[in-house]
Amino acid sequence: MFSVLVCDDSLVARKQVAKCLPQDWDVAVHFAKNGQDALSALAEGKGDLLLLDLNMPVLDGYGTLEAIQQQGLKTKVIVVSGDIQPEAHERVTSLGALDFIRKPVDPAKLAEVLDKYNILHADEDEPEDVTPLDPDIRDCYQEITNIAMGQAGDHLARTMDVFVELPIPNVNLIEVSELHMMLSDIESHEQVTAVCQGFLGPGVSGEALCILSDSSFDDVAKILNVEGEVDDQLQLELLMDAASILIGTCLTGLANQMDINFSQGHPIVLGQHRAITEIISMNQIKWKRTLAIELSYGLEGYNVQCDLVLLFTEESMKMMNSKLAHLLEDF
Repeated sequence: MFSVLVCDDSLVARKQVAKCLPQDWDVAVHFAKNGQDALSALAEGKGDLLLLDLNMPVLDGYGTLEAIQQQGLKTKVIVVSGDIQPEAHERVTSLGALDFIRKPVDPAKLAEVLDKYNILHADEDEPEDVTPLDPDIRDCYQEITNIAMGQAGDHLARTMDVFVELPIPNVNLIEVSELHMMLSDIESHEQVTAVCQGFLGPGVSGEALCILSDSSFDDVAKILNVEGEVDDQLQLELLMDAASILIGTCLTGLANQMDINFSQGHPIVLGQHRAITEIISMNQIKWKRTLAIELSYGLEGYNVQCDLVLLFTEESMKMMNSKLAHLLEDF
C-alpha cells in the first residue's frame, strides 16, 4: 500500500495535514516530529510520499532534504510550510522537493499538487510484465552510448578546439516522476539553462535535454572568441549550438548502431537561470517510465559543465531491446 509520511513538530499541524489528504485515497499515514524521525521512518520504508515542514527542532526540513539526497532514500517530497519567502521555495526545489505548499494546507491545493505529479495513482495501473533493466541490456546500452558520445565529443572538440572530458554513461529505467531525483545532483546549488528536443524513429521516440550551468557561459564565450557582454540572447545561442552538436551526433551514433533513423523536432527552451528541478517540473513528460541515459561533458581547463539526458519512452525499449538482442547474438 502507498504510504504517506507527515513530518511536522506540531501535533496540530500533523493532524491538519493528514485531514487534508483526499478522503477516498487508500493510503497508510505515518507521522514524524522532526527530520531525524522522518529519516528513520523513511529508512524503514514508511513514506512513498513525504509531506515535510521546514522549521523544526533536531533536524529541520532543509537538512532533511539534504540527508535524503545523500542517503539515496526513495521518496517524493512536497514541502508544507508557513515560510513563504521566494528563496525558501527555490531552495527546497533545488534540494529535490517536488513542490511547495503554504500553511495552512488547502485540501484542494494539495489534491491539485498530488494530481500534478501523478502521485494519487502511483500504485495503480502497474503493468504486470514490468521487470528491472536486465544487466546485460544495460551494459549494451552503455556500450553503444559510449560510442555515440565519443563521436559527439569528437565533434565538439574539433568545433571548439578543446579537449572534451567524456563521462561514463548513467543508464537507468526510472519512473518519470523520479526524474527530478536523478537530475538533482546536476549543479544542484546553481542555476542552469536548458533546451529540449524531441526525436522519433520506427518504434522509438523520446526527448533529449541539454543543460548548461550558468557559470559555464563565460568560458564557452571565451573558447569561441566571442567578444562583448554575454547576455541572455547570446547564452541561448551558445547553448543551442552545443545542443545541436551533442544531441544530433549522439542520436545519429545510436541510430546507426541500431540500424534505424531518427527525425528530430525543433529545440525548445525549457528555461533560463533556473534550478534544474524547476525546469524538470515545468516539462512534465506524460510517460510513466523512461529509459534515461545521462551524460555529463566537461572541457579540460575550463569551468564548463554540459549535461545531456536522453529519455526514451518505455514502449521504445521493445524495438531497442530487439536491436540490441540481435547485436548480442541472443537470437
